[in-house]
Amino acid sequence: MDLQLYLDAAISMARAAGQVHLRHFRSANLSMATKHCNTDVVTVADRESEALITSMIHSQFPDHGIIAEEGGTDHADAEWRWVVDPLDGTTNFSQGLPVFCCSIALEHRGEPEMGVVYAPRPGELFHAVRGGGAFLNGQRIRCSGKTALADAVLATGVPYDRNTDSDNNLAEIMAVLPHVRAIRRMGSAAIDLCYTAAGFFDAYWELKLHRWDIAAGALIAREAGAQILPLRPTDSPNPATATHSLLAAPPQLLPLLAQILYRQ
Repeated sequence: MDLQLYLDAAISMARAAGQVHLRHFRSANLSMATKHCNTDVVTVADRESEALITSMIHSQFPDHGIIAEEGGTDHADAEWRWVVDPLDGTTNFSQGLPVFCCSIALEHRGEPEMGVVYAPRPGELFHAVRGGGAFLNGQRIRCSGKTALADAVLATGVPYDRNTDSDNNLAEIMAVLPHVRAIRRMGSAAIDLCYTAAGFFDAYWELKLHRWDIAAGALIAREAGAQILPLRPTDSPNPATATHSLLAAPPQLLPLLAQILYRQ
């Protein structure tokens, strides 16, 4: 198991995807469409960057499986499996907002071993290898040391089906808001998890995410000292379709937030 080899490859993939993003970002003729509903969008940059990443994986690691957001799933039951969100924060990207990234994780028998998240507009590269700590642009990062919710700034998001499913995080937001300094909605789960790892956010929670949203970011957050707590049971044994609801927080804040969120 040469995780450094895999990490170097993932960083190269993420940086290459970031170049695709920047080539299309704020383009006057950006090609885009909707997927499952009007709030779930996809752009040419999503598809081009995923095609680039999956081609690099197939070329360098032909025996590995892939789960990718835009349909590039291949041998998802393989012992080694790449989990790819080629462009997390697509709505931001399509609006010209510079909060988006590429997320790439490598799992061994379903367990994350390495994760890379690259946000090309600010030039932020997060990475972690299991047991080796978490890093931002090569510098070690740690999650927040705050102990009081009243001092905490949290991140969250709302699911795409918020108009049709009442389990849409609105009750949780209203329950948490009176107890904290502020809540922010960045629009990228991978960035939210990495910013929690770095202590830019003090904690993060969200409902009904997919594996490609969280595989790299959750590992990075754990390696920075955060704990990850499921908020709902996983709703499918299929890793390509299952949704995940989670809370990521430092150990001193996690029980305080769990007490509020579990009441909803």
